[in-house]
Amino acid sequence: MFLTPLFSLSPLLLLLLLLALLPTTPAQDHLGFTFNNFKASPNLALDGIAEFKPSGLLALTNGTRQRMGHAFFPTSFPFKPSPNATTSSFSTSFIFSTIPEYPTLSGHGIVFVVAPSPRLPGALPSQWLGLFNATNNGNSTNHVFAVELDTIYSSEFEDLNDNHVGIDINGLNSVESQAAGYYSSNGRFQNLSLISGKAMQVWVEYDGGKKEINVTMAPVHSPKPNTPLLTLSKDLSPFLNQNMYVGFSSSTGSDTTSHYILAWSFQINGFADGFDFSQLPKLPRIGPKKVSRLLTIGLPLSLVLVFGVLSGVVYYVRRKRKFAEVLEDWELDYGPHRFKYKDLYIATKGFTEKGLLGSGGFGRVYRGILPTSKIEVAVKRLSHESGQGMKEFVAEIVSIGRLRHRNLVQLLGYCRRRGELLLVYDYMPNGSLDKFLYDQPSCTLNWRQRFRVIKGVASGLFYLHEEWEQVVVHRDVKASNVLLDGELNGRLGDFGLARLSDHGTNPQSTNVAGTLGYLAPEHNRTGKATTSTDVYAFGAFLLEVVCGRRPIEPRAAAEDLVLVDWVFSFWRKGEVLRTIDPKLGSEYVVEEVELVLKLGLMCSHSEPAARPNMRQVVEYLEGDIPLPELKLMRISATGLTFAQCEGFDDFAQSSSMENAFSHASSVTGSVLSGGR
Repeated sequence: MFLTPLFSLSPLLLLLLLLALLPTTPAQDHLGFTFNNFKASPNLALDGIAEFKPSGLLALTNGTRQRMGHAFFPTSFPFKPSPNATTSSFSTSFIFSTIPEYPTLSGHGIVFVVAPSPRLPGALPSQWLGLFNATNNGNSTNHVFAVELDTIYSSEFEDLNDNHVGIDINGLNSVESQAAGYYSSNGRFQNLSLISGKAMQVWVEYDGGKKEINVTMAPVHSPKPNTPLLTLSKDLSPFLNQNMYVGFSSSTGSDTTSHYILAWSFQINGFADGFDFSQLPKLPRIGPKKVSRLLTIGLPLSLVLVFGVLSGVVYYVRRKRKFAEVLEDWELDYGPHRFKYKDLYIATKGFTEKGLLGSGGFGRVYRGILPTSKIEVAVKRLSHESGQGMKEFVAEIVSIGRLRHRNLVQLLGYCRRRGELLLVYDYMPNGSLDKFLYDQPSCTLNWRQRFRVIKGVASGLFYLHEEWEQVVVHRDVKASNVLLDGELNGRLGDFGLARLSDHGTNPQSTNVAGTLGYLAPEHNRTGKATTSTDVYAFGAFLLEVVCGRRPIEPRAAAEDLVLVDWVFSFWRKGEVLRTIDPKLGSEYVVEEVELVLKLGLMCSHSEPAARPNMRQVVEYLEGDIPLPELKLMRISATGLTFAQCEGFDDFAQSSSMENAFSHASSVTGSVLSGGR
């Protein structure tokens, strides 16, 4: 009885009736949008420090450190017709710019995000990009798809480099990544620097039929390249919910980088609209604004002018002498890494005693605030003599300045003035580790904090030895060169003695440099510093942190003079826990303490081949591989002798004071050695 009236309806009425019966979702009214700018302050959900600028820019960050910003479209989109259906095709395009305060010092990047909510619970700044944290990173319950434009190399996420584009699913370990760039019309790959401060356009497209993701980028105003930068065959259906939100996330760490979105378009089941480039907002000026000064002096003021000119000449000559620097032609290539002496003088308020952080044979270190950027720095003043080796030394300083790791103190640059060399570092508010270990400190570190510092320094050394583009031998690993940031994380600093070499080659330095008690026996004999001599010093550092004693304690009894001998003697008697720093009390994890003490003895082996490398050290500390058994053989008259260690050949080690002091006279009195 019902079918006959239904088929008697006109086709148009029948179509309207069927459409009315189709299910609807809240976001079907918004299947796409286009913003050529953000002048009208569109209805976007902003979070953190994100804000709209009067110029029409969407600023995700504003240069504030350790913060994050989010911007999401406030309404969800139907990425699936039903919860168990396959993900529909979608497309987005946006124009962005990353502007660092210093052209060569990058910060963290920008991420396009598809998420179940415009709020990202538990998200952290810095390397987490405002998306995840250590607990939820990689969880399948995240249901997050993202495309990162990252400008920091993070080894923990197995990043490709410090200038890459990556496709992320539920975590920051990219499923697919590529160096930032695009393919020109002739098929040649052209690099793009994400921190150039220039505007760039990105296209992200998902083909629901082919189950394929394409990511393309190009300079702004350039046509879309025919060849995508990234192509990934992946069905997003298992990862995305039926309704999802789209937006952006960005964060800052210790940097002062600013991240901007200039325009944005998005479309479900179609291609995102192009932009009207005439409506794009202008980016902020990079660098100080040029000020035009026009001075007009009348005839009645001529006498005043003459007097003023003479006074000015005298003042200029005196000031030029005061701030005179050594500047040679070859240093012009290092412009961004060279600081003006005048700026460092102002930053430290004239290198006054009030700002003095430390002093010693290595020179003096001052706290300062750079006048323009307001960044806190530590400035080390050293004496130097200009010579043939200065060009090579400065080249290495500039190379070391490109190191990026969360457990290394950033070397920002240098300055040369008369007989002085000034090195500029990031300022570490809690100073050096040794002040928490010795001389009755006002506060001490508990075991959890010490173990975290140990693992952090190990990670930093592993990065220097194996993960960077060159091998960096630090040559002065010790507690006074480990600095603590605001959260008491350990950062290895003072690269004044560091030497670089290509992977697969041997370092060329043949002079003994370092600190007595941390020098490997073969370093004293040959003068050659290697990654293995760094491991030896790290072994002394491990024992130093656990025992709260220096590697060589002149005031101790003869049998307790050398720390490694002292620890080994207790290990031999089965009483190694008696060597623990009394300030720790009973609040420590026995298994972790024994692991560190045993690893310290292994790293202190007299034979380089018997020591683990830093990759193995990190794996031991993280519990990824078990530590070999250390079997005792004998204590010789000249010191301790190691027995066979599982996984190593038989080697003997002597660490007597007689042997140590016999080489003390050959240690180079470098002005760059010593703690901060």
